[in-house]
This record gives sequence, structure tokens and C-alpha cells, in this order.
Amino acid sequence: MASRNQIALIAGTLFLLGVGLTLYKAFSLGFPLLPGEYREVWTIESKISFTPRKDQPIQVDLKLPEPLAGWVLLEEHFASSGFGFTVADENDTREARWTRQSLDHSTTLYYKLQAYRPSSPELDDMPPTPVKKPLLENDQAAAMERLIALLHEQSADTDTFVALLVTEFNKDNQDRDAEFLLGTFEESPRVVMLAVLAYAGIPAHEIRGIRLEDGRRRQTLSSLIEFHNGERWVVIDPETANTGMPANFFVWQRGSGALLAVSGGTDSDLQFALVSNSLPAKAVIGMEQRAHEYALLDFSIYALPVEQQGVFKVLMLIPVAALVVVVMRLLVGLKTSGTFMPILIALAFLQTQLVTGLVLFITLVGVGLWIRSFLSHMNLLLVSRISAVIIVVIFMMATTAILSYKFGLDRALTVTFFPTIILSWTIERMSILWEEEGFHEVFLQGGGSLLVAVLSYLVMTNRIVEHLTFNFPELTLSLLAVILVLGKYTGYRLSELYRFRDLGKQP
Repeated sequence: MASRNQIALIAGTLFLLGVGLTLYKAFSLGFPLLPGEYREVWTIESKISFTPRKDQPIQVDLKLPEPLAGWVLLEEHFASSGFGFTVADENDTREARWTRQSLDHSTTLYYKLQAYRPSSPELDDMPPTPVKKPLLENDQAAAMERLIALLHEQSADTDTFVALLVTEFNKDNQDRDAEFLLGTFEESPRVVMLAVLAYAGIPAHEIRGIRLEDGRRRQTLSSLIEFHNGERWVVIDPETANTGMPANFFVWQRGSGALLAVSGGTDSDLQFALVSNSLPAKAVIGMEQRAHEYALLDFSIYALPVEQQGVFKVLMLIPVAALVVVVMRLLVGLKTSGTFMPILIALAFLQTQLVTGLVLFITLVGVGLWIRSFLSHMNLLLVSRISAVIIVVIFMMATTAILSYKFGLDRALTVTFFPTIILSWTIERMSILWEEEGFHEVFLQGGGSLLVAVLSYLVMTNRIVEHLTFNFPELTLSLLAVILVLGKYTGYRLSELYRFRDLGKQP
């Protein structure tokens, strides 16, 4: 069989398989083909790790979240391999409890939930709790009284009193009493703020939860402060003094008390992995409930831990960028510096954003080319030259990050997402090209690489593309089929049609 026929057969099979599985999931399992048809669902996975004590019984208690601040909990899953497991109600609070007689190695326990927020982020009203003043030393009490008197003098009501308190504790040049309290308590400023509010007779407590950021791994708990102003409860951020419940904040616990308790173990740690998706809630639940029934066809990224889901959400976009590179090189005839250099640049743009990424890339490569031209006069061997360029690139990235931080340009701090080795090889490759072919060829290949990277970035950040690649990974087979077919194309490219346009004119 001729190679062209073989490619056609393989590509046709892959294309039909990918499209068929996609249609099966869409019509049989209820997966939406387009984003925005249903609500945004967040999958939050908590990971509890600890080291057991030798020959001691183990008990791990994790307080479970309640549907607060407009959140609706859809489904919960617990991983308790080798452990006894129960869900208990303690003081009107649900707790997951893992138990085991003994364990001789470090272990990890998982709790995963799906949640979405259909309503506004408002907490239910509740009566103010009785205020208990903290027990203080004489000097602490005197400093706290002076600080409270100062804040009362500068504020108009309870709301402004708390806002001034938060601002005072976050200033660089703090009041002497505030600085003294922070030093003597030896705890986080948030704890000291709660102590000051209690001493001032203002009911207040902590709200603990997770700041939602798609694809975030190893996330830890964040805290807000909720106080009663005499009429209602008000939420304030202890770091920024902004009031109101943040839209991206998932409330895990309202009030005091330990979230995690480990008996019979040490070095306990609680981390979270997050991923967001537009898949409707009923499809998420149905997929997990019927996973065993459709084990052959219903392969899905949702079967992975959430931490890996966030990684694959980006990785599944790479085949789309690869298709853009193939089309631009084989059909358009655009020159690039390396075959898949534009893909790596586009991945960096996903983290830095487009405009910032372009400025950083052009700056780094431009300075690198100038330094490389200086090194070329020293007649260094290739290995030494590349190593020197790598060190210089890292130094430039560090310098850019430091200067950006000093000037408050937070977006430029993402310069670290650029692949250092790839930047170094790009500089080296363009330098050699400059010496052999001249500036014109460097401009063509460098400009072509940036153009393809920008196009890849625009396609990868399209909401429909993100939705399809994550919810229907089988479409990657169809992309592979298209790339295989394009690999047999031997006709004119668009750039060549323009180049030889005069031949088509009638004499």
C-alpha cells in the first residue's frame, strides 16, 4: 500500500475516532459542546500529609465545609485506603475522620468536592457572639488601650475603626504601640487584630477559606476577618482592608477552631489543588457515578487528581498550538526559528499575558544577541559560549524581576516563566544565522516565530478551544489526523504564490 494511502487510512480512522467519542460524550453523557451553557464548577481537592508515630493509633479529623456565602456543594469524595473512615457531626459541624491502629510510613489522605456559586456572595446573618477580652500583661494592656483610644479618635464608627486598625497593622511605619503588640504576641498580624477587636468590645472572628485560581496547586488556606458593627456582620480583608466577601473566595470555615487535627502523627500539612470548568454540575456528578459503566469509552481527565488536572488543562492546548505551527509553516510558508519554538513562547505568554510577554521576550533576546556578538570575538568553544549565554540570560531575568518588583510592575515578575534554555539557544541560533545569512534572515525567522507564537496564544486562550480540549481530550486524535494529512502536502505555499505571482500574469 502506498504511503499516501496508509496516511489517509490512519488519519481517517483517528479523525472518526476522535469525533465519534466527542459526539458520544456530548449526546449520551450530557457534556456541553460549547462553554457557558451551564454554571462554572470548581473542583477543590484537599491533600492531608503527615508522618505517623511508631506503634501509636492514628486519628485524623478534618472539618468539612458548609454551603456558605452562596456556595452550593455538589459532590464529595474521600480517599481512605487502609483507614477506617466516618463523617461525624461535632457541635453542628461536619468532620471527616480517618482512623487506623498503626502505620509505619508517611501517607497522604484526600478529600475532593465540586462546588459552584449561583447567588451573590453573602453570608447568612447570625447573632453577635459574646466578646471575651484576651488575658494580657500590664504593658500589653496599656499599649492596647492607647492604640484603641487613638483609633477611636480618628474613626467615625465601628466600620472605620476596623478599617483604620487593619491599615495601621499593614503600614511600613507603624504606630509604636502597634509595633510593640506585634512583637510581643509573636503571632500573625491577623491574630493581633482579633485580640485588639476583642479588647475593644467588638465581636469578631476569622473566616478561613481558599482564594480560587484556576489550575493552582499547593494552595494554602487564606483568612478574612468578620466583625459586627452593631447592625450587621461585615467582612474585611486583613491584608488590604477591602470590605465585602471576595468573589473568588471559597468559604471553608466561619469561626474559630482548628481545621485539621492529627493524633498519632507529626509534620501534618494541608494543601489544596484547584481547577475550574464550565461542565454542568449534573454532568460532573453523572460522569463520576457512571465511570465504571463506561470504562472503555468515557476516559476523562476528571479521573486524575485535581493537581494533575490543572497541568493537563495546559498540556492539552499544546496539540492546538502544534496545528497552528504546521499550518503556518506548510501552507503559509512562514519561517520560524526552530520548529516548535513558537509553541514554547506561546506557553510562556499564557503566564505572562501577551503584551508583557512580547516586551520581555524581545528585550531579553535583543540584549542576549548583543552580548553574544561580544562573546563571538573571544573565539570561545560552542559549549562554553552556550553556557555563558545561559548564565547571562538568567542574570537578565533576575534583574528584570527585581526591577519590576521595585517599580511595582507585578506582571513583569512572570519573566521566570520563559524557558531559560530555549531563550539561550534562540540567542545562539539567531547569532549564527546573523553571521551566515545577515540581519534580514534573522528578522524573518525571529518575526515569524513571534507571529506564530502570538497566533498560537490567541487560539489557545480562546474560551471554546479551552473548553473542548479539556472536556473532550479525544479531539486530540482528530488534530493528529489533520496534522498527518498536512504532512503529505507538497503543493505551493501562500508565500510562494506571492513570490511567483509574476509567472501567472498573461504576456
